[in-house]
Amino acid sequence: MAKEYYVLTLFPEMVDQTLSYSILGRARKEDLIRVFPVNIRDYTQNKQKHVDDYPYGGGAGMVMQAQPIYDAYCAVRKNCPQARVVYMTPQGRPFTQSIAEELAKEEQLVFLCGHYEGIDERVIEQIVTDEISLGDFVLTGGELAAITIIDAVSRLVPGVLGKEESFADESFSEGLLEYPQYTRPPVFLGKEVPEVLLSGHHANVSRWRREQSLLRTAKKRPELLETAPLSEKDIAFLREHGFDLKQ
Repeated sequence: MAKEYYVLTLFPEMVDQTLSYSILGRARKEDLIRVFPVNIRDYTQNKQKHVDDYPYGGGAGMVMQAQPIYDAYCAVRKNCPQARVVYMTPQGRPFTQSIAEELAKEEQLVFLCGHYEGIDERVIEQIVTDEISLGDFVLTGGELAAITIIDAVSRLVPGVLGKEESFADESFSEGLLEYPQYTRPPVFLGKEVPEVLLSGHHANVSRWRREQSLLRTAKKRPELLETAPLSEKDIAFLREHGFDLKQ
């Protein structure tokens, strides 16, 4: 059964076109995932198709009105009555690979993309089940954030990448950053591919990759080591290389 995404947005073309290329475009053609952009403007009740208004209490900017969003949600809810509704907001919990894996278990997801200075709080309280953030920064709208999460989640859908091994060793799959990758030629700008990768010895290659993931994580994202599943051998290796762990 295809995974379905419903995206409540002011820019349905942006969502549809961006998700029509590369791996996700192929996944849509093969009916592994389905994307349904829903134009919030289609549900406004005024002739001018306005979906925003001035905020009560004053202040700069405009606020998206509750009514068009709520009516758009009610229209899609008929097709996905149990779906979680994800609101993209800097106030949400930071998006991680573990959240992607959590959302990948859902058959249907609804994304709410905000604009302007935000959304009327009453509709958020009424329909939103999850608030998620890509980080401590502000975008002009929630579409890019929703597209990013759809991409991350869809990669975990069986068949989208072709082989499960394709994502098994990627960054964050085991709480660590991915090891360095190389391809032909064996020498480029005087730099050689590590000899172990040319040896054909699978056990040595696996050990080298694990060690490189550990070192790369310790240097670039040491905070990840606090929650990564590390063996005693991993910890000993890092300590040998000058990284003292509390574990």
